[in-house]
Amino acid sequence: MIALSLAEIAEVVGGQTHDIPDPSVQVTGPVVRDSREAGPGSLFVAFAGERVDGHDFAAAVVEAGSVAVLGTRPVGVPAIVVDDVQSALGALARHVVQRLGATLVALTGSAGKTSTKDLIAQVLQRKAPTVFTPGSLNNEIGLPLTALSATEETRFLVLEMGARGIGHIRYLTGLTPPKVGLVLNVGSAHIGEFGGREQIAQAKGELVEALPSEAEGGTAILNADDPYVRAMASRTKAKVLFFGESGEADVSAENVRLTDTGQPSFRLHTPSGASDVTMRLYGEHHVSNALAAAAVAHELGMSADEIAVALSEAGSLSRWRMEVTERPDGVTVVNDAYNANPESMKAALRALAAMGKGRRTWAVLGKMAELGDEALAEHDAVGRLAVRLNVSKLVAVGGREAAWLQLGAYNEGSWGEESVHVSDAQAAVDLLRSELRPGDVVLVKASRSVGLESVAQALIETGAEGEVSAR
Repeated sequence: MIALSLAEIAEVVGGQTHDIPDPSVQVTGPVVRDSREAGPGSLFVAFAGERVDGHDFAAAVVEAGSVAVLGTRPVGVPAIVVDDVQSALGALARHVVQRLGATLVALTGSAGKTSTKDLIAQVLQRKAPTVFTPGSLNNEIGLPLTALSATEETRFLVLEMGARGIGHIRYLTGLTPPKVGLVLNVGSAHIGEFGGREQIAQAKGELVEALPSEAEGGTAILNADDPYVRAMASRTKAKVLFFGESGEADVSAENVRLTDTGQPSFRLHTPSGASDVTMRLYGEHHVSNALAAAAVAHELGMSADEIAVALSEAGSLSRWRMEVTERPDGVTVVNDAYNANPESMKAALRALAAMGKGRRTWAVLGKMAELGDEALAEHDAVGRLAVRLNVSKLVAVGGREAAWLQLGAYNEGSWGEESVHVSDAQAAVDLLRSELRPGDVVLVKASRSVGLESVAQALIETGAEGEVSAR
């Protein structure tokens, strides 16, 4: 974080200082909420959760070097006491962002947020120092913590914004007002919470409503191929830049193909020129993500050649998202188990089909959460797609939703041993251990709550060290 005195922080957050001998002492290190991350010059934010109360670690973090604790009660060490820690954290982030002068890029969407954010960050880092959301810490706590990790040298701040309902993104943009806003898509993720795609579009569009006008330098970057997103152009006073396959797209791709290993290659077109891209990531769905990142980079002054080189060299920064591991015996394990929704599940299956040409392919799939009344139809559709893509074997893992996956495959024509329903991760591992052959490709994917990353990890460890159990 940029250096601020404890007195200044207390004023910004509307707090009272306790046990602070010298309020002029500065916070020069990071702002952290995990006591294990406390270090010299840091500020520790004490949240009181259901199981753990951060205030209980106050003495330990100060001993580790924290300058003070931001909490809701005195803790016997230097502290700034506020009524609400989350609100105080947000106020501090807003103050720091205003002081920074960095260009703030915010993005949202139903699918692909984290992968696209990682691409944007890797491209912009070629131009100037860039800070970006780690993993998918995109909520009212993770977002301000990311903003507070910026320093005086930071020129670009790339923030992923998630939403669980109407008003969430409006709140986040109030903490960290963006200059460039990107909306990727409106899909089925969290449709059970929102109630429908129209409500999801309303929530996601709060991002473009928060942008400054075109005269003030605001730019909305929108997916021309998604009608819900394209319609958001009418909700902003900012300049609008479209990306996608549509003829009205300002940033587009031609000659899209997948390499023999399933990596996308295409010619990138931007308003400033064209250049060839071959990505290190897997799956054709990354083309849309790359075009979104390219549109951001173009708007911030990078040439088509600079963008193409950066996209071609960019890798996956966040774990369990199409992580590809080649075992010594020739089995390929694709760990995409961080999360799942209908759009990302279908994209992963298509990537599996591309990667597995001439090889046996396995789709180890589990529940997609938060789909509400759409759950049966969406799981059925994924099971059907696995058959249409000629996936060699579908392994549906879990309870009711897994049964729906297998039912979809069955109804599409998978009547023999092409699909199987198993009860849990260990059963999936046992099956795969007994039936995998050298050269097979295995995709593992489900919503985060299912925990199927244990299947991928067990398969990787089995290939390296012999048989182990899923954990």
